[in-house]
Amino acid sequence: MRLPQSSADTALLATLLFPLLSTAISIDCTRVVVNKAEFDLRPLAGPRSVISRVDNGPSWLNTTYTIDVCRPLKKAKDAPSSASCPKDTRVCAIERMTEKGTSSDNLVTVWPVAGELKGSGGGYMDPKWTLLRESSSPDDAEKEGVRLEIYGGFKGPDKKKQRAIVDFICDKKKTGLENLYDPEDKYEDSNEKREEDKKEGSEADDDKTPSLQFIKYDETTDLDTLRLRWFTKEACESSKSEKDAQGGHWGFFTWFVIIAFLSTAAYLIFGSWLNYNRYGARGWDLLPHGDAIRDVPYLVKDWTRRVVNSVQGGGSRGGYAAV
Repeated sequence: MRLPQSSADTALLATLLFPLLSTAISIDCTRVVVNKAEFDLRPLAGPRSVISRVDNGPSWLNTTYTIDVCRPLKKAKDAPSSASCPKDTRVCAIERMTEKGTSSDNLVTVWPVAGELKGSGGGYMDPKWTLLRESSSPDDAEKEGVRLEIYGGFKGPDKKKQRAIVDFICDKKKTGLENLYDPEDKYEDSNEKREEDKKEGSEADDDKTPSLQFIKYDETTDLDTLRLRWFTKEACESSKSEKDAQGGHWGFFTWFVIIAFLSTAAYLIFGSWLNYNRYGARGWDLLPHGDAIRDVPYLVKDWTRRVVNSVQGGGSRGGYAAV
């Protein structure tokens, strides 16, 4: 491969490769590693929603934010296209106006907050993970958990940039599925996940506080920011190691025994097949080194006898009687 010879070649190569590298950055819920701390966020997978309500006098402005931290959101098949975010959205916002005293509402706007949305007019998700204890904020530094920042969203005709910041906070008493908001807008797997949530969150606190909480949606800068807070035991730094221990993961010695057994079995099977096809061998003669294998019981018996005699004769005087 020829290396770039000039700055122009380097710039061209970077232009070609950067999109590929950017799109390759995603979220692996199975193993989130942040500064040697590991987290497994798979129990939080699926569409999870929060709602923000703003009093506009005669009406309520309700905004539903739905996030799937493990994979892109997919609206239900019967969902109207007008109430859907683009493909590969991870956080979707749907805004509705509801008249007070009535149950009817009107769709106002829909926009993607974060996701791999370069092909839809947005940007790359570019996920960033940080430990809360390493935060520059004194309040966050006292918490145990991990923070996720994801980008790529856009809003309005001018496509104002968006991002979402989710603080996963350690709470060993919460699964992260307690008292979650059931939105009007349905996504694929919503019904299945809702039933699982009822089982997983059956031991929820009496205060009925949802584990996933809306903090704020800040529009005061050039980058709109949605902030969420998620209380869950999966954000505890000891959570993954405890699950690994409960899962009984195999160690080095177990793998060594398995590999040794499989290697021996493969050797015997292949050797037997070779002896059968080459020499027409039968019975014990099929096994490679059959004579040696047949002698193994006798060798073990002889070795055992020697050991027993050595132990029993340890106090003798070499067979000579005292004078």
